Amino acid sequence: MFTLTAVKQLIKRNISVELLCAEESRIHIEANNLGLIVHPLKISWLSNLPNILRLASLIRRSNYHLIHTQASFDLWLLVPALGVLQRKIPLLLTKQVGSFIVKKDFLHKWIYNRLTYAIAISTSIQKNLIDTCPLPENKVLLLHNGVDLNRFSPDKVDTKTVRKELGIGEKEILIGMMARFSPGKGHEEFLFAAKELNKKYPQLKFLVVGEPSRGENEYAKSIKKIASDYHLNNLIFTGFRSDTPEVLSAMDIFVFPSHAEAFGIALAEAMAMGKPSVCSNAEGVLDIAINNETSLLFENKNAIDLSKKISSLIESPELRNKFSTAARIRTVQHFDLEKLTDGAVEIYKRAIDDTSPVL
Repeated sequence: MFTLTAVKQLIKRNISVELLCAEESRIHIEANNLGLIVHPLKISWLSNLPNILRLASLIRRSNYHLIHTQASFDLWLLVPALGVLQRKIPLLLTKQVGSFIVKKDFLHKWIYNRLTYAIAISTSIQKNLIDTCPLPENKVLLLHNGVDLNRFSPDKVDTKTVRKELGIGEKEILIGMMARFSPGKGHEEFLFAAKELNKKYPQLKFLVVGEPSRGENEYAKSIKKIASDYHLNNLIFTGFRSDTPEVLSAMDIFVFPSHAEAFGIALAEAMAMGKPSVCSNAEGVLDIAINNETSLLFENKNAIDLSKKISSLIESPELRNKFSTAARIRTVQHFDLEKLTDGAVEIYKRAIDDTSPVL
């Protein structure tokens, strides 16, 4: 949903934005709720040709200065549409996830040659783009996703609100994770760690925030069954929550156990809320968290190591306080949404200048 955050930031800067998205997706629903101009498409390979023609028609009658997509799949629609029109509108791609497929065949060269810039949200994605895509290094730019520091501010949220709602006592330590129910997000490791920690500490509560993506309901059921099998009576599944700052504020320790993460916006948001964290040492995390300064890193997919690292924070309020202060400072310095939006606008200006005709 970072796309909607970015759109709202651009509109604040008096930049007119229209959103193209999959029909009936969550982003489509939320964009409608926000009153944005939305062009929904039925997305599938079978619908490519009709979508290309529809996009060509949309671009023909609109005065777009730039097109910016958040998914490489969209290039297979946008590049042919622009080709039909023979328009030299700047085309940007922000790469949100890595790929293990080398895309240097003729067709991919044709597609990626049309890009003005590819933007990577982390250093691992930047390297992945250069390694797998037919792009020169000077076309691959690094720009992290950002956090709204006004919304995600410890001083503006009452820590007790969600704790009271969920029945969390003042002396209980609330340990939480926030992720959609999807394989690789680390739910299994989190639940195992909860089981192990319950053997040592009586004052714990655990929180799992998020919902399954489309088609992943069975996976969500399997995770809830594991929790039941482990007899985790002190664990709460909240489902989707829109009050993310309030939920994060309620936590004493944030856990980010993802196996492979391009960036990890939930972690950056938790750090903005001054939350000490335990994170997997997966690549995208390393741009955000610093071991023994803002967080403790555990060996990726190692639930035993995860439980040990959480235990270290449970037993040391001093370490939690130290990480809390450092986490907020790091987020302010490196992931301020306002500054990063300024960076995006500068890239837009450069892209438009690069494609402007020479008089």
